[in-house]
Amino acid sequence: MTEDPTLLTAQVPPPVRDWPALDLAGTEFDPVLADLMREGPLTRVRLPHGEGWAWLATRHADVKAITNDPRFGRAEVTRRQVTRLAPHFKPRPGSLAFADQPDHNRLRKPVAGAFTVGAMKRLRPRAQELLDELVAGVLRDGPPADLVERVLEPFPIAVVSEVMGVPAEDRERVHAWTRQIISTSGGAEAAEQAKQGMYGWITDTVRARAHSTDEDVYSLLGAAVARGEIGEEEAVGLAGPLQIGGEAVTHNCGQMLFLMLTRPELMADMRSREPSARGPVLDELLRYIPHRTSVGLARIALEDVDLHGHRIAAGDPVYVSYLAANRDPDVFPEPDRIDTGRDPNPHLSFGNGSHYCTGAVLARMQTELIVDTLLERMPELRLAVPADQVVWRRRTMIRGPLTLPVTW
Repeated sequence: MTEDPTLLTAQVPPPVRDWPALDLAGTEFDPVLADLMREGPLTRVRLPHGEGWAWLATRHADVKAITNDPRFGRAEVTRRQVTRLAPHFKPRPGSLAFADQPDHNRLRKPVAGAFTVGAMKRLRPRAQELLDELVAGVLRDGPPADLVERVLEPFPIAVVSEVMGVPAEDRERVHAWTRQIISTSGGAEAAEQAKQGMYGWITDTVRARAHSTDEDVYSLLGAAVARGEIGEEEAVGLAGPLQIGGEAVTHNCGQMLFLMLTRPELMADMRSREPSARGPVLDELLRYIPHRTSVGLARIALEDVDLHGHRIAAGDPVYVSYLAANRDPDVFPEPDRIDTGRDPNPHLSFGNGSHYCTGAVLARMQTELIVDTLLERMPELRLAVPADQVVWRRRTMIRGPLTLPVTW
């Protein structure tokens, strides 16, 4: 990653670009990010909240290198007001998102068993059962229907709640909290109230399962705390982001289905394939969709690092853009085109390095089930409104349709 100092030229740092949180409809790629990608592999940005500016890496190779390089750490971010998208920023102890090694592995170990390929295979029949009940209700009530309301929201909530061990009577309350936490509307006060509610509930749940031998996440965490492997505060901070994870499936699938419903050739391609052959198309859609607004969480350079002729000084905040990496033309020819035959397809939609998404296998399983089940059970599925009348989420960190009205 470090370049030969003898090859470095004294370069003036790139200008600091303001990156507003654009409210983009549909699957439009962020035009500000597109401009930054054209300006160079390493730029500097200022986001709507926080302080100062941060470096931004957009090339696929640089994103992979930085996310694997221990000279860039997350823990230091918790002690800084780094420029950021979120208006509120109060990371909790125990959060995997801000843990560096060796703490990251220590925290991840108690829950790792709940998210393995084997665990997902065991969960799959139950997940299919939950999904079949939802789709049967849609078919019973008849068209039109809002897929977000009837399937894309309740299904991931139900599945994540199964994995986490959320009792049925608490599921809607927990979902209301997660929805507010990931929204940028309502301001810091509303988000803080939601966090207090959810994390208070998680604390009570972890304490109540200290002696449980069940395999749900809250039981695994309660037992790990009782054994002294992690602290209670760490267990609570670890559980929160896992609980929120279902939101990403809702909105990613919403974008994928919108693309299929508005591009007949894409829908025809998917329907022509056996479910076992749809994986490459799902990977291409994961690469293509603009999953989020701007960027996620920063890292801090722990020492000076030279990259592309620029010196990233110790203490400088650094962002990587997985969205930009997924459109790198050196890795993905014609990156702005959906190519269902793209091979290889080394997209970074679930992240990279030690912070690769804990629930990636779970998210992929849910996506496969949703797409396969809807295509099988609703062969005439189509939008119930013109594409430009689909309402999209606003002022949010995770993009997707607010509603997806369909008929059949």
